[in-house]
Amino acid sequence: MTQPSHLHPDRLFPASEPAQSIARDLYPAVKDLPIVSPHGHTDPAWFAQNGRFASPTALFLTPDHYVLRMLKSRGISYDALGVPRKDGKPVEADGRTAWRLFAENYHLFVGTPSRTWIDHSLHAVFGITEELSGATADGIYDAIDAKLATPELLPRAILDRFKVEVIATTEFALDPLTHHQSMADHGLIGRVRTTYRPDDVCDPSRPAIVENLQRFGELTGENVSSWAGLINAHRARREYFRRFGAVATDHGVPTANTADLSAPEKQALLDKVMAGRHDAADAELFRAQMMTEMALLSVEDGMVMQLHAGSRRNTDPVTFGERGPDMGADIPGPTDYVGGLKALLGRCGNEPNLRLIMFVLDETTYARELAPMAGYWPSLLIGPPWWFHDSPQGIRRYLDQVVETAGFYNLAGFNDDTRALLSIPARHDVWRREVCGFLGRWVGENRISKSAARDIAVHLSYQAAKDAYKIQ
Repeated sequence: MTQPSHLHPDRLFPASEPAQSIARDLYPAVKDLPIVSPHGHTDPAWFAQNGRFASPTALFLTPDHYVLRMLKSRGISYDALGVPRKDGKPVEADGRTAWRLFAENYHLFVGTPSRTWIDHSLHAVFGITEELSGATADGIYDAIDAKLATPELLPRAILDRFKVEVIATTEFALDPLTHHQSMADHGLIGRVRTTYRPDDVCDPSRPAIVENLQRFGELTGENVSSWAGLINAHRARREYFRRFGAVATDHGVPTANTADLSAPEKQALLDKVMAGRHDAADAELFRAQMMTEMALLSVEDGMVMQLHAGSRRNTDPVTFGERGPDMGADIPGPTDYVGGLKALLGRCGNEPNLRLIMFVLDETTYARELAPMAGYWPSLLIGPPWWFHDSPQGIRRYLDQVVETAGFYNLAGFNDDTRALLSIPARHDVWRREVCGFLGRWVGENRISKSAARDIAVHLSYQAAKDAYKIQ
C-alpha cells in the first residue's frame, strides 16, 4: 500500500528553501502540543454516553456538510447518500452502499480541505494508507468498522489519543443541557464545556421566535415581554451555562450590525416581535440591539463573545424543506464590521472586561477592517479562518493580510469549528503546519529570528486560544 501524497512529512510546507527547512525545524515544537478546541459543534452525547460510532458512513459522510455539498454539486442525491428526510420518506438505508458511492466519487475532493482532513483521519486514526476509491471502498469500510468496535475508538478515548485538553460544544439558549449534566456527574466538565448560543431567542427571523421567547420566560421565571425581563432571562441563562463550563457566547448572525436604542425604542421593538408583527427590518434591528446587550452582559460576567457574521443560510429552499439546516447550502456574503460594530464599540468597546472575537466569511475585510480594528480596540481579537476558508490557502491568505497590522498577539489562535470529531486533529495539524510555513518564510527573509518564530508558533498553536477564551 502506498501513502497518499497528502501525508508526506513535509506536506503544506513551503516548496522553496530556506523556508521549507526552517518550517520543518519549527514544526516539532508544535506537532504534539495539546489541542484546545474552544469553539465547535461536536455532539455532547458522544462524550456523555461514550458509545461507539454507528458506522463509517455515520462518521465520515452523513453529518459532514462539507462532503455532502460537493457530492450534491455533481448531481448525487442526498437520498442515495442516506441523509435523513424530515418527511420520513425512505433514503438509502445501507451504509455500505452509500459509502461505495462516496468512495467512487472521492476524486471530486482533490484540492479541497475535506480531502486533507479525511486522508489524515484515515491514516492517523485507522492506520489506512490506501487511497479511498471505488476499488478500495469495501476494504476500507471493513477496516474502519472493525476499529470502531474497539475501546480505542470510543469518543473519550479519541480525546485522550489526540491530547484534546479542552473541547467546547455549542448549545442554544433553550437547550436543557442534559448531556452536560451527565458529564458533570462524571467529572468531565472543564475538559468538555458548553457555549451559550442564544440565536433561538435573539433572531426574530426564526418562525418559532414568539414560542421560543415564551419558553425562555418559563425556563427562567422572567417576564420576557418587558425588555428588562428579557435581559434578566439572558443573565440567568448565561449563569446556568457557566455551571457547565461555558466561558463564551456565540452569535451566528447574517450581518455584524449592532444598535444602541433608547429604552422606549427597545420596548416598542420587543412588543412588535412578541405580537408577531415584525418585518425583516425589525428583525435586523432586534438582532443588532441584542448584540449590544450581549456585549454589555459580557462586561458584567466576563464571558467571551464570539460573532460569526456573514453567512447567508439555507439558500436552497427545497433542501431546507426536505432535510432542515446545515445541508451545505449556506453561502458567504459581504460583511461590514466597521459600520456594524460602531454602536457596540461606542457603548462598551473600551471596557476592560469585554472580549469580542470577530469571525468573518468575507475575506475582503481582513486587511481593510478586522486587522485595523483589532490593532486598535483592546476588546477585539480576530478569530481564525472560518468555514469556507478553514483551509491551507485560506490560512495563508488570512495570515498574509492580518499580521502586519494586527500583529500575532491580537489573533485568537485556532479553533476547528467542526461537527466531525475525527477531523479535529487534522484541522489543527493543518493550522500548525501553515503557521510554521508562514514563519519559515519570514525567518528566511530575515524579518524575525528563528527563536522568535518558535515562540510565536507555540503561541498560535496552543496558548493563544487559551488566552483568548480565558481558559485556565
